[in-house]
Amino acid sequence: MNNQVLFTIIFVLAGISVIQYYRGRKLNLLLMEHYIKEVKEIVKPEDENYTWLGGYIGFRAEYKVNRGNIRKFEYTLTLLPRHSILYFPISLLTSRYDKIYFVIRPFAEIRREAHLIQKGYYRLKPDIENEDFLQRETVEIAGKQYEALYEKKRDVEKLKELVESLSKPHNVKHVSLAPKTNVFYVLMKPEPDTIGEDVEKIVRFVNQKIKESPFSS
Repeated sequence: MNNQVLFTIIFVLAGISVIQYYRGRKLNLLLMEHYIKEVKEIVKPEDENYTWLGGYIGFRAEYKVNRGNIRKFEYTLTLLPRHSILYFPISLLTSRYDKIYFVIRPFAEIRREAHLIQKGYYRLKPDIENEDFLQRETVEIAGKQYEALYEKKRDVEKLKELVESLSKPHNVKHVSLAPKTNVFYVLMKPEPDTIGEDVEKIVRFVNQKIKESPFSS
């Protein structure tokens, strides 16, 4: 390969990288703006704070709500690096897709632990408080197998009802109630067209189900 051919290849790759950078950056910024708008319309925070994750890959939002059964509503959005032509293919193998992590802090006290974890999602087993003392079984939701861990079965049945009610249940990877930190947690793949609908159902679940039996009594 002579120098001219090598230079041409490098020049073309550089041009493609620049185009991909601007297109990918624009798309990720639009996605971030969209998710913020959709979530805020449902949650209606009285105060808000955002932490930029850098590199156009997402942010962490902290909302002070103090309404209904929600004291704080926090979420982290991580996006695929669409702006990087080199890292993007790798991220499809490692991260696989965009993710959103909801951490909701209710006023009501969560007294028992419960988890639904989609089988095969975690490469490394998550650290779960008192896992050895929890009952476990496999349940099927929208054609996907989930590992259920719980103290009382009725708790995980309520979580299952929530997952089944969402727009694409199979997008939910982990949902849990954690009494030690008193948080309700949802990890899922977000969908731009239905994120508002899903957040609305999650908020309703906290305001209605967690505030009542069985979780807080």
